[in-house]
Amino acid sequence: MYWCAARALATGGAEVPELAGRYACATVLEDGEARVPRVLEELDGAALAHIAAHGTFRADSPLFSSLRMADGPIVVHDFERLDRSPYRIILSCCDTARLASVGADELLGLVTALLPLGTAGVVACSAPVNDAAVVPLMLALHKGLGGGLSLAEALRDARAALPGDALHQATGWAFAAFGAA
Repeated sequence: MYWCAARALATGGAEVPELAGRYACATVLEDGEARVPRVLEELDGAALAHIAAHGTFRADSPLFSSLRMADGPIVVHDFERLDRSPYRIILSCCDTARLASVGADELLGLVTALLPLGTAGVVACSAPVNDAAVVPLMLALHKGLGGGLSLAEALRDARAALPGDALHQATGWAFAAFGAA
């Protein structure tokens, strides 16, 4: 299952309709439909999830880093309530790969919370990015996934397919793949 939410992006979630058309059993939640309870319901046990939304990193309390939905934020603790974490998730959102050091040997953030919950692979972003520049990256990333590539391989190839200007190149390098899927 492929699931997607778009919330208040400058592009209006331009990648969402095209990506949803690539997956036969896509569930698309946009604007007012992308409410926290419904989003969590669709994420629960999803084989592949794609969230296009605004992300916020909380350096003071990384477990309260969030994804902004129509009715409020989804935080790490919300993912912990799922019966099964999504197998693979693409967070097409600013700052979702940022981490904060806690103590001598622990890093906390959305990504480090998802992996121990059972998510095998995550693509996330470590910086604020231009919404429009994210669209071609995400389209190319899903093209690679459709061709059987892992998240890391698909991201590598998506970066190579981007226009050569500084904006698109910086956007591509702001995203990273984590995990084994």
